[in-house]
Amino acid sequence: MSRSGQGPAPSYARRDLLRTLPLLGLAYCGPPVRGAAVDPWQQADEIVARIVAPKFPARRFRITDFGAVNDGKTLATAAFRDAIAACHTAGGGLVEVPPGAYLTGAIHLRSNVNLHLLEDAVIRFSTQPEHYLPAVFTRFEGVEYFGYSPLIYAYKQQNIAVTGRGILDGQASEATWWDWAKRARSAEAGAKSSRDALFESGEAGVDVALRRFSAGHFLRPPLFQAYRCRNVLIEDVTVHRSPFWLLHPVLSESVTVRGVHLHSKGPNSDGCDPESCRDVLIENCVFDTGDDCIAIKSGRNNDGRRLAVPAENIVIRNCHMQAGHGGVVVGSEVSGGVRNVYADNNVMSSPDLERGIRIKTNAVRGGVVENIYVRSTTIGEVQEAIVVDFYYEEGEAGKYDPVVRNIEIRDMICQHAKKAFSIRGFGRAPIRDLRLIRVVIKRADEIGPIEHVDRLDLDAVTINNEPFRR
Repeated sequence: MSRSGQGPAPSYARRDLLRTLPLLGLAYCGPPVRGAAVDPWQQADEIVARIVAPKFPARRFRITDFGAVNDGKTLATAAFRDAIAACHTAGGGLVEVPPGAYLTGAIHLRSNVNLHLLEDAVIRFSTQPEHYLPAVFTRFEGVEYFGYSPLIYAYKQQNIAVTGRGILDGQASEATWWDWAKRARSAEAGAKSSRDALFESGEAGVDVALRRFSAGHFLRPPLFQAYRCRNVLIEDVTVHRSPFWLLHPVLSESVTVRGVHLHSKGPNSDGCDPESCRDVLIENCVFDTGDDCIAIKSGRNNDGRRLAVPAENIVIRNCHMQAGHGGVVVGSEVSGGVRNVYADNNVMSSPDLERGIRIKTNAVRGGVVENIYVRSTTIGEVQEAIVVDFYYEEGEAGKYDPVVRNIEIRDMICQHAKKAFSIRGFGRAPIRDLRLIRVVIKRADEIGPIEHVDRLDLDAVTINNEPFRR
């Protein structure tokens, strides 16, 4: 069940080599966040205070009472469905997964239901695509369509949760879901690839009801997706081997991700991607992924502009990022905008961590990214420490120049970066108001580019034990 308090930072965020910097308590002197007090971190506190983690009645509905068998081989999809329906109809409670392994297809959550895994419980998801039909309304890389159901899915529900000390195992591998990464991009028999056909339908404004890409296509579902939901909690579970992105709340409000361990090294194995969500708290989590650890998104290109819903009011704190393409990332699908992101007291380190803090966009994505605040970040080993890049994928080849402004990174210490910076705006659309305050990179093999930044503030930035000035 949900813990009532936020709790202290976990012990893994305190290591001899990677000591988290103490908060210095200095007054903020940059421009204010719209509608907020002068100190932007006060707004972060206000966001956390209004996020409502759902609470559930004491009723328990054990899946074994609905026919589930804990042998890891007998399909239990009907047992999960029936237990969730009974729980929902009764007014809510816990759908309890006892110790053992349970094989299932898609699980669809309903309002006031907490899918609770007891310790030593494992939900093994089938690798048969037909077990994720009929198709549901979903999003793939920022474009809406009807496709295979996410492994755990909720649509227009409220007060839902997945909690407990058990394991969610997507069972993805190169022999099952992960080989679809290439197949989705491949044209067969002269037809467009599944991915290209979906993206073209989004660009053309085809009615979403006509965008059908399930059987016969190769667009992988995420492991968890809450679509247009409210009061969502994911807590304490361990997630392994997802077909695609691991946790993917979309157009949802009041989302808490707490104490979750995320391990998946497949293609596009993003850890947690809140997309066009509002009021999100991600805390005390461990990320060890094959793609971005956390990537904040808001829709791709014309489909993102059609909805025009930003991702906003997101707090990320006390997390530990290991392998991944990026630690805390904004983009690349940000056509609906991203604003008011607060990353506090996070620890990152791995030879397989490509970037620490990253904003990635281009002139096809467009969008407004503003009010991004990062403080007290400790990085051990990383390839690139700070990245703000307008040249991701298509780069300048578009007519929607991104707007990136009011970015502040303070109190960061990095032991070793192959490249300190990769900061590149456009000459015609520079990055605006970028502040690096008390950033210490003890060893950098290369400084890296800083190009087209309007109002760059460097305050006590040290690289290779020397003050850095541009």
